[in-house]
Amino acid sequence: MDILQIKNLNLGFVGENGFNQALFNVNFTLKQGEMHALVGESGCGKSITAMSILKLLPKNSQITSGEIIFDNKDLIKLSPKEFVHIRGEKIALIPQDPMTSLNPLFTIGDQLLEVLSIHQGIKGKEAEKKAIEALDTVRIPSAKSRLKSYPHEFSGGMKQRAIIAMALCCEAEILIADEPTTALDVTIQAQIMNLLNTIKKESNTSIILITHDLGVVYENADRISVMYAGRIVEEAPSQDFFKNTNHPYSKALLNSIPSSDKSKLLTIAGQPPTIMQNIPGCRFNPRCNFAMDICKSKIPELSEISPCHFSACFLNNNLY
Repeated sequence: MDILQIKNLNLGFVGENGFNQALFNVNFTLKQGEMHALVGESGCGKSITAMSILKLLPKNSQITSGEIIFDNKDLIKLSPKEFVHIRGEKIALIPQDPMTSLNPLFTIGDQLLEVLSIHQGIKGKEAEKKAIEALDTVRIPSAKSRLKSYPHEFSGGMKQRAIIAMALCCEAEILIADEPTTALDVTIQAQIMNLLNTIKKESNTSIILITHDLGVVYENADRISVMYAGRIVEEAPSQDFFKNTNHPYSKALLNSIPSSDKSKLLTIAGQPPTIMQNIPGCRFNPRCNFAMDICKSKIPELSEISPCHFSACFLNNNLY
């Protein structure tokens, strides 16, 4: 069952030089109990797509068209007052940087209790009990005494767990995990991803995983959408994606992963375009080893190349 649908989302930013488009006809579907990964280089549009769902966009942003459907409502059309009951309560964010996402002036308990008061209307002993349960769920030891700790007394991994606990306090139906393993060592990364998988399985929670780490995606995601320069260029179930990668950009990302059987590290030539660069045709064509004349003049549509596997490329699998 689909729990969230983004339909033909177009978004840009108004700057000194006018309007610059950042997202181009983005279509994205999240299913109940699924971990769907948004993958791509920095600046490709992953985070801004997720922030559109939560309406946490810069003041100079502008959604020019599209729909974001959740609970039979178009989130784009909801007033700020109506959206209070969505953000945090129904759709929760695990932000990118655990080191700076907690207020250093308040204890972990104060911040958990504030979330419970605002979104659940729970206070006092009942709120404290639920906060302790949330810390227990994310496996923070001595949860009751840790309510009195300040963020600087937590390690990076514990800070990330505390942020996840805040999302769990609201029993959100969707978690948006924006680079949840950034700045954490490999062991802690694995623990955080195991925790998210446990939450997904036990609570049937849907998770949007934003990452550039294809290793994390390979081990955890159910479905993958690859973004490049504001467009989704490939989407497939995880197993099919890694077995039958289609788009040249997706292939280049996979080839750039370090491994022991490679004699040298492969890279993608050039840099992703900025939103101010108007590239005709496929926006990946200046960096693509397989670009043809048509790629420089026409934009390829995202089309189904096999069951549930979509790619936006003029090439067929057997041509490269």
